[in-house]
Amino acid sequence: MLAKRIIPCLDVRDGMVVKGKNFEGIKEVESPVALAQKYNLSGADELVFYDITASAEGRSLFTDTLKEVASCIFIPLTVGGGINSLADFDRVLKCGADKVSVNSGAIADPTLIGRAAKLYGDQCVVLSMDVKRVDGKFTVFSHGGRINTGIDAEEWAYRGQEEGAGELVLNSIDTDGVKGGFDCEMLQKVCARLKIPVIASGGAGKKEDFLQLFKTVPQADAGLAASVFHFGEINIEQLKLYLAENGIHMRV
Repeated sequence: MLAKRIIPCLDVRDGMVVKGKNFEGIKEVESPVALAQKYNLSGADELVFYDITASAEGRSLFTDTLKEVASCIFIPLTVGGGINSLADFDRVLKCGADKVSVNSGAIADPTLIGRAAKLYGDQCVVLSMDVKRVDGKFTVFSHGGRINTGIDAEEWAYRGQEEGAGELVLNSIDTDGVKGGFDCEMLQKVCARLKIPVIASGGAGKKEDFLQLFKTVPQADAGLAASVFHFGEINIEQLKLYLAENGIHMRV
C-alpha cells in the first residue's frame, strides 16, 4: 500500500504567496521562497506551486520566483499556471519542476496532455481541475475558477486519465478556503472511474478533516492545503503522526 501524502500549496501572485476564500478576497501571505524552505524541513511529502493569475492574464508563468523555490527544496515540486504548450512544459521543467500541472491549457487543447505525456512521461503530467456545483452538477471551471466551461467534472477527469495524465489534482471551489472539510461527495463521485492518483484540494481546516478524507475517500492519494499550513494552524509533522496513529499509512 502506498503511503498517503500531505502537500502544501503555494498560490503565487506577483511574486507573493496569497490566499482567499472560494477563489475570492485574495490577500498576501508570505514570500514563496521562505514558505518553500519551511515546508522542505517540515515533513511535507511534496510541494505545489501555482502562478494563479497566469492563465487569466494570458501570460507565461513567472520563472524567476520558481527557480528560487526549486533551488531551495529537496522534495518533489509540481508547478502550474499558464501552461498552454509543450514549450511551457519544457520551460517549467528546466526551472526545476518535477511535475507540471495543466488546467486551462488542457481544456483549450486536450491533446496537450497526451503530447506532454509522450514527451516527458505520464508521471510528469498532472491534470488540475477546479470544480464547482452548478445546478446540482459538478462542473469544471477554467482560468483560476473564473470561467464556467460547462464541462462535466467526471467526464473530464476520465478523459484526462485516458489522454495520458499521470495524476489529478481535484480542487473544490465550493469548499476552498472555507475550512469546513474536504468536499468528499465531489471527490467520491469524480474518483469513482479513475485509476490514477488523486490529490484532494480545498476545505481543510483541522487535522480531523484529513482523517475523514482518507477514511471516506480511500481513492484519494494525497491531501493538499494552503492557509492552515501557512498560518501554523496545522503542523505537518504532527498531522502525519496523528493520521498514522489512526490507521492511515503515512511516511513519517
